Amino acid sequence: MFPPASYEYPKTRYFAEYLNFESTENLFDVLDNQSKIIQSLYQNLSPEQWTYAYAPGKWTLQQLLGHLIDTERILSYRTLCISRGEQQSLPGFDENTYLENAHYENQNPDLILQQYLLTRQATTALLQSFSPEQWNTIGTANGNSVSVRAISWMIAGHEKHHLGILKERYGL
Repeated sequence: MFPPASYEYPKTRYFAEYLNFESTENLFDVLDNQSKIIQSLYQNLSPEQWTYAYAPGKWTLQQLLGHLIDTERILSYRTLCISRGEQQSLPGFDENTYLENAHYENQNPDLILQQYLLTRQATTALLQSFSPEQWNTIGTANGNSVSVRAISWMIAGHEKHHLGILKERYGL
């Protein structure tokens, strides 16, 4: 699945940053490689590493993984809704409020990693079910017109962004 055309998503900083992929990249290969990287990075963390934050007030590694899960679930839901012809505007979300109310810091790290892997598996299965027409369907999310293809690539782009943060700021 090729990256979206510029008319398929709003001209915001996040979309421009997150949809920065080569035209030859395949979405399913990117998603698969990302999940392997995340699993490799997280599966051998010590309890102390799970609770590490690179600065006061920043998310721990445990919370960051929870944020990836929540965001992927929301973006995947948006692809489902829009692919099925939803005409209502889908709501935005505040990632800090979601994280605060998720209490990932109190959850079992192994189960958080399992949630991540299962969420990715479910996302991939959903995306693989779309017809060419569904990939091109445009709906409204967070007040912006966006295609199923663009949201799908946003899942990969959002994770690509956070993989960079894991490397640069967390030293993983």
